[in-house]
Amino acid sequence: MGKLDVKMVKNSDKLNLEMSGSVDEDVDFQQYSLAGSAQIDIDLKGIQSINSCGIREWIKWISTGSSSKITFSNCPKVIVDQINMVDGFLPTNATVHSFFVPYYNEESGSEKNILYRLGHEYKDGSLNPPADVKDDAGAVMEMDVIESKYFKFIKK
Repeated sequence: MGKLDVKMVKNSDKLNLEMSGSVDEDVDFQQYSLAGSAQIDIDLKGIQSINSCGIREWIKWISTGSSSKITFSNCPKVIVDQINMVDGFLPTNATVHSFFVPYYNEESGSEKNILYRLGHEYKDGSLNPPADVKDDAGAVMEMDVIESKYFKFIKK
């Protein structure tokens, strides 16, 4: 697995993190302090994988920001799966601002990830998916997830 790369930018009481790579047994979140930030924005677009050891370290780390308002954006499927399955992965003081939904066209074999944004494609426990998602050839694509499981965190 690849290593985790984290870019941090702190402006007064706001902390921005951009993460990419893998969250696994080699991750050392202690170097990325969440303390002292009223607002923490975490962009997860580049996360490619996460394993059980990484999940354990993530939960310990993210809980150190319990006095902050946390937002997650650009969550890939591997993160959404953990949000839905693991208690504490998405803390109660956190909001998912955007996440990717995989789409697939069986005939062409094409795949596409569509960004769902809070207030647009989902809000207040409800889902408003785009009417049609088309691949580059114009063929209609279908969601490549089990909706009742993948969107579970929205309904909480």
